[in-house]
Amino acid sequence: MPAAPSTPAVTRPWTPWLQLLRWDRPTGRLILLLPAGWSLWLASASPPPTLVGLILLGGLAVSGAGCIANDLWDRRIDAAVERTRDRPLARGAIGPGPAFALLLVCLLLALLVVLALPAAGRLLSLGLALLTLPPVLLYPSAKRWCPLPQLVLALCWGFAVLIPWAALRGDLAGGWPLVACWGATLVWTFGFDTVYAMADREDDRRLGVRSSALTLGGQVVPAVAVCYALAWLLLLSAAWGAGMGPAFWPPALLAGLALGRECRLLAQQEASGRPLVARHFSRQVRIGALLLLALILGRVG
Repeated sequence: MPAAPSTPAVTRPWTPWLQLLRWDRPTGRLILLLPAGWSLWLASASPPPTLVGLILLGGLAVSGAGCIANDLWDRRIDAAVERTRDRPLARGAIGPGPAFALLLVCLLLALLVVLALPAAGRLLSLGLALLTLPPVLLYPSAKRWCPLPQLVLALCWGFAVLIPWAALRGDLAGGWPLVACWGATLVWTFGFDTVYAMADREDDRRLGVRSSALTLGGQVVPAVAVCYALAWLLLLSAAWGAGMGPAFWPPALLAGLALGRECRLLAQQEASGRPLVARHFSRQVRIGALLLLALILGRVG
């Protein structure tokens, strides 16, 4: 009996716009918001729900703006890369003009969120948000001139720690917990984005663009492992400095074991020539969420 014909997928008018913002793939949005959560629960035993909601909304707006800027910069490169050729700008589903207009809308929304933050930290948060814009908008060009463009992204991610802390406390006088959380976010981000870049090595080499996955060469997996180990140790030291309760430690130790497992799997996959970067990226979100849960539990008891 012949197989029944497959029903073609229905593409709704708003689908390309969701794809441009990456809101159809929440994993990448969550991985930005998690360090913001780390910062909030390190800074306070009970962050106000309204502030948490504003940080979530602002994070979605900023990450959307970053994705649009990335696709505007790379629309011609994306069309030549297997993993990215179906992105809306690369395939022509959305033009550069409308995409730029949506970028401005996202930036305006982010500004409105900052202006709605508590008065004590509003001015400092606004200053930090303005400092965020150049690296966020220039990051997509980094692969053209920087041997470690993932480091630029990591610096962008660091503001996801600083802005929530400033909004909640009204200053950046957080001492070691703030410094360690910021450092953990930088090295964790550099690690997982380097793994993400491993999927594009052949295309990047052919197109003449750079990435930490190419620059690190055969040392890419050990470098990622060092980043994850440092991130875990720094976040644990931040929790210790913030006086987390004993409930923090079991899930935090479980997250450390999970990070070690991910590094072993990545080494095996790299040896076989087939790194499963999408699965690795998704599991990093779960590990980051487990560390956030550890911080929340540590504030409870």
